[in-house]
Amino acid sequence: MRPYNRLILALLALLPLACTLTNLAPAAIPAVVSGNQAILVTAPANATATATPFQPLPPTPTYLPTATPLPPTPLPPTEAQKRQKDKTTKFPGPSEYSPIAIPPPVDRIKQPDGQVNILLMGSDQRRHSSGFRTDTLVLLTLNPESKTVSLTSFPRDLYVYIPGWSMQRINTAHAHGGFETTQMAFAYNLGVWPDYYILINFWSFVRIIDELGGIKVDVEKGLGDHRDRYGYYYIPHGKTHMDGETALWYSRSRYSTNDFDRNRRQQEVLQALAERLISIDAIAKAGNLYDIYKENVTTDLNFSDIVPLLPLAAQLADTSRINHYYIGSKQVTGWITPTGAQVLLPDRDAVLKVMRQALNGR
Repeated sequence: MRPYNRLILALLALLPLACTLTNLAPAAIPAVVSGNQAILVTAPANATATATPFQPLPPTPTYLPTATPLPPTPLPPTEAQKRQKDKTTKFPGPSEYSPIAIPPPVDRIKQPDGQVNILLMGSDQRRHSSGFRTDTLVLLTLNPESKTVSLTSFPRDLYVYIPGWSMQRINTAHAHGGFETTQMAFAYNLGVWPDYYILINFWSFVRIIDELGGIKVDVEKGLGDHRDRYGYYYIPHGKTHMDGETALWYSRSRYSTNDFDRNRRQQEVLQALAERLISIDAIAKAGNLYDIYKENVTTDLNFSDIVPLLPLAAQLADTSRINHYYIGSKQVTGWITPTGAQVLLPDRDAVLKVMRQALNGR
């Protein structure tokens, strides 16, 4: 496959990855996608052509009957979903002492057929360093039938049971046992088994935005805070053009505001990046963007996994189809461990209420 065509598919992942990159500051409480592919639909003999907008390339004809609309065609189970069904509901017990009682696993949350969950992880890894934690965790839920997307963010300090280990911050699961341990942690504590993962490093965010010529962020509330090499720095309310470094600072700034305000700013940056990535200019820069993508992204998503999702990606120029959910202050309680670590204890009922909404659109 030519690099350009692979980049079109990669854009499906690049957009949510931008979300993870805006959230890599220490102690962050976090806060979709775009793509294209020729889609062939069999039409009856009396069908008439209807042009369907398809971003970011020019419209691709899609044929629908003029009388009764066709019902949505369910997608076949993905390989990851097949693997998930084979997973036992038994979880490994703790291997280390836990300072508080380990709660039992939650029930798996029922989801619509054909729905896909991709865990977006932003690492705090610095250049020339191998160690990292996934300080950003965002669950991307794609529903091809309803043509909607949900983004659910989790605070890095959420204190949960890591199967096979102990009670720990959720951002330590991947470093402890890779994606499989992270999957088990999500299933055990949050009721969902992520199908795939995308892990992206820290510095790609700046490169992507600069390659796009910057983004225009709709700043809801002006921000003034310390910025390295600038001293006190201020961004006013309203549409503001930002290069990569400025967008990263705007997303990470934490001295004059709290984590929840930062979460809002990250969503603003994500929205701006989404609008830019589905533009014609982004496709003109496809080659360079793909280079950044393949150098900095680790994922278990294959070409065959992405193709069925492309029709949904085409609909997401309409950002009203993207829903945002957060595990925030109303779902957690601060707690200090016996060793002095500040963590967030989940209110399970409140957390699962958010998860059911995110996974079922209500």
